[in-house]
Amino acid sequence: MSLKNILKYLSAIICVLAIAGIKPALAQDKGDDDSDNDEKAVSTTLIPGSKTGVFDEKAKFGFVVNNPTGDEQTGTVSYQVFTMTDKKLDSKTVNVKIGKNSKERYDFEIPEAKAGFYKVNFMVNVTDYDDTTRRAFGIRPEELRSQYPKPADFDAFWDNAKKELATVKPDFKVTYLPDSTRDNRKVYRFEMKSLDNLTIRGYLTVPKVGGKNKKFAVLLGLPGYQVSLPPMFGTDNDLAIITLNVRGQGNSRDVIHTMRDEYIFYHIDDKNKYVMRGVIMDCVRAVDFIFSRPELNHDQIIVSGGSMGGFLAIATAAVDHRVALCSAQNPILSDVNNLNGEVDWPLIDIRKYIQARPALSFSKVMHNLDYFDTKNFATMIKCPTLLGMGLLDPIVPPNNAYIDYNNLSSKKHLIIFRDLGHEVGYPYKVYEGRWMRDTFGLF
Repeated sequence: MSLKNILKYLSAIICVLAIAGIKPALAQDKGDDDSDNDEKAVSTTLIPGSKTGVFDEKAKFGFVVNNPTGDEQTGTVSYQVFTMTDKKLDSKTVNVKIGKNSKERYDFEIPEAKAGFYKVNFMVNVTDYDDTTRRAFGIRPEELRSQYPKPADFDAFWDNAKKELATVKPDFKVTYLPDSTRDNRKVYRFEMKSLDNLTIRGYLTVPKVGGKNKKFAVLLGLPGYQVSLPPMFGTDNDLAIITLNVRGQGNSRDVIHTMRDEYIFYHIDDKNKYVMRGVIMDCVRAVDFIFSRPELNHDQIIVSGGSMGGFLAIATAAVDHRVALCSAQNPILSDVNNLNGEVDWPLIDIRKYIQARPALSFSKVMHNLDYFDTKNFATMIKCPTLLGMGLLDPIVPPNNAYIDYNNLSSKKHLIIFRDLGHEVGYPYKVYEGRWMRDTFGLF
């Protein structure tokens, strides 16, 4: 399979698995994009001193103001620094005079002694132009650790969930879908019994080529929040692709069929009944399904997903060490106790649920969520793991995502997108494709 083809399907799965309906942060502010501006309009360009937006001590930025007009521009250039909870920390203002048909660069060093991520606004206020460019930067994030410990019985909790799953006969059923099959791939719908005896469904696509003893490496694609995953295709001859619709999503909504906003708090008042406990076991059962198929290589399984799918990729690799590679982009439920005050979702929906139940306390719910915290799953992972994050993510703040990364003790690699929100860029897809093929020896 060519690199181009593998990037094509990995690009598709990252797009499909990303969270649906929750608007990502804008990657570009008005001041960074001159495409809608007149040729003679004032514009700005922000030049970070780090490709990733991460610094050891002082954050460094160059702020360029371009004045292609025939008028001199006078006014100010300034910055303001905030914590991720919008507490103002620092600011600086510089008086500027920019001659006609010219540009000026203003270099700023922002000292922040405490490790972590910060928001920064760069502003220009001159004769004919006012604008603000919003970004974020990090200072020694490798020092970040959560103040909230993993529950002492966390590992035992998930061992018990797997034991409970093992008592449910999987009853795998596979149906060939000739109408969906393409020239190079066969398409199958499969279903299986998972925790609570719920029927879970998904799709398997397998290359048509291959001899009697051919075994295919497996990409297990895990879904974003309330996303319905269809079959996925690729033009390769090396890889089978599974897309899983966990309980309450896609074609697995027989029993759990909540409204979209209600899914995240379904049975959240009881950690043994919370929807995500069953969802994670659905992913483990999907690994059981892989092991039931003789044409699939049981030693070459990569789990991949974005947003909720990123959370599920980490959780699955944590509780099921049959997974060989883990790829997670912008995983939700990261350091959940530190989400309060930084982002709206999912706590805004969870609070609505609690407010309607006076006997249920916020502290009780947050204690239950400790058993579903991405950072706690990260401590259990043994396989190589790739993590992607955006510094402008409105759902997974960079402090939280980086704590996930710091909690990984296995071989790991992090790709940061300083100008993106709840998404990853093309370089992630390039790296992921090469990494998987190199590890599995798919040439």
